[in-house]
Order: sequence, then structure tokens, then C-alpha cells
Amino acid sequence: MTVRIVVDSAAGIPQRIAEQLDITVAPLHVTEEDEGAVTSALSAIELAAVYARQLERGGDDGVVALHISKNLSSTWSAAVSASAVFPGTVRVVETGTAGMAIAAAAMAAASIARNGASLDECEEMAKATIARSQTWLYLHQLEGLRKSGRLSTGTAMLSAALLATKPILRVNEGKLELAGKTRTQTKAFSKLTELVLERADGAPVFAAIQHSEAEEAAEALAHTLSEVLPQGSKIMVEPLVEVIGVHTGPGAVGLSVVFSEDDTPDDAADADDASGADTTDAS
Repeated sequence: MTVRIVVDSAAGIPQRIAEQLDITVAPLHVTEEDEGAVTSALSAIELAAVYARQLERGGDDGVVALHISKNLSSTWSAAVSASAVFPGTVRVVETGTAGMAIAAAAMAAASIARNGASLDECEEMAKATIARSQTWLYLHQLEGLRKSGRLSTGTAMLSAALLATKPILRVNEGKLELAGKTRTQTKAFSKLTELVLERADGAPVFAAIQHSEAEEAAEALAHTLSEVLPQGSKIMVEPLVEVIGVHTGPGAVGLSVVFSEDDTPDDAADADDASGADTTDAS
């Protein structure tokens, strides 16, 4: 019996990795309406059913639930309500982010769970991995995020002034904030690379690149990073999941990075190896 790890589909964890590490993915809702695709959160009833099934599978060893930030979706509040049905055995982590930063935390927690880690240890691993991560978005347009209300007020006010540029957004405590603006993809990727290298400070990282109909651009960013990241770094490239792509629009590229620190475990950077995922080593 092991601790079970649950994420929602906004984590973007590839199916092959979810299966190999036995991570449960609860799909957020995407529906087609007259104005196009729209997304909606999971309900407390839906999540309670997911948690109950995983507790049964894990012999009540416990569940660590990692969901999209409470500032980006009501799924987190639904998860907290659902966890109240299982006091002490379902731990809901406020991730403050979305995308592969959550997936990396789930991968790290699931890796140690397979080796018999306790519920407390798995929860702490997930939190430590999230704390060492950062996520950026390179976008061709802000309209989808503006309409959905997922931009901070300041960034939304700047959107009109950014029409001639391609913004880089940073996910900061669950909010999307402007991190920079460029006029070309090449300059944007150079800026992202600088941001990663500055924080990496010579230590290896785990970098996950996601894209919305922009595989060539994502591979270009992966190549740029592989040329300069410290030896031992891992890079993976995956399509952006629909529930996020609906808001970012085509051409978006997301970059989630888990950084190394001496005082925290580095399992997230190695979890892809444990799962058999396809990654690129930095030279």
C-alpha cells in the first residue's frame, strides 16, 4: 500500500508518466459554446469521489492532492471541501501555479511514495518541489486570458499597450504578472534563458516546455536551453493541455523549471528518469 497522488488536468502531466508513476489525473471540464471552448472547475462531489477511490486503492495510507492555483480556478476550494470528508488522510496542497510545475511536484511525490514514504513525507516533497519552481508563459496575444479574468489588474490594463509586442508572463503566487515584453520570438527565448540561468546559479534544473500548436518554437527553446544549462539538467517538451490552451491561444509556449537547492531534495529533476519519460540532457 502506498500514498496516492492526485492532480487535475491543468498540471499537464503526460499520460505515459501518469501511468508509469501511478498518478491519478482528474480532468477539468472543457465544453464548446457559441463563443468557443470554455473551461469549468471540478466540483467537491467529483473530487470526493476521486479521493475515495484512491484511498481505497492505497489502503487508506493517504492522498496528496495537487491542484491548479486557487487564484486561477475554484477547483482548489472544491478540493478543500472534498478533503473535509476524509479528515487527516487527504492533504490538499495550494500550489500557487499551473502546468508542469505541478506535474513535477506530483512526479517527485509519487517517486518517493513508491519507495514507502509516509503521507507527511510525500506532502513535504510536493511542497518543496513547488517552492523551488517557476513558470513563465510566452504568448502571441492576451485576449483569451483577459476575457477569462485570469490576468492581474495591472497586466490587464497594460494589454492594450502590448498589442505590438509578445509578452512574457510569470505565474507569481497564483497570479499572472508581466515579466517582460519582446518583439520577436528569438528575443523572448533569450530573455527566458537569462531568467532561468540567473536563478539556477550554476546548478542543474528540470525544465518542462509546453506549447499550443507551436512545436517548432518549443523545440527551439529546448535547444537554446540545452546549450547553456548546467550539466545534469533535464529538459522535456510536451503539448499544452487543452484546458490551458483554451485561454492562452495558439502559439503559446510555457516554461516550468524546478531549481536545485542544497537544503531541499532534488527528486523532481530525476522523476522523469524514474518514469521513463523522454528528456534531453543539457550538455
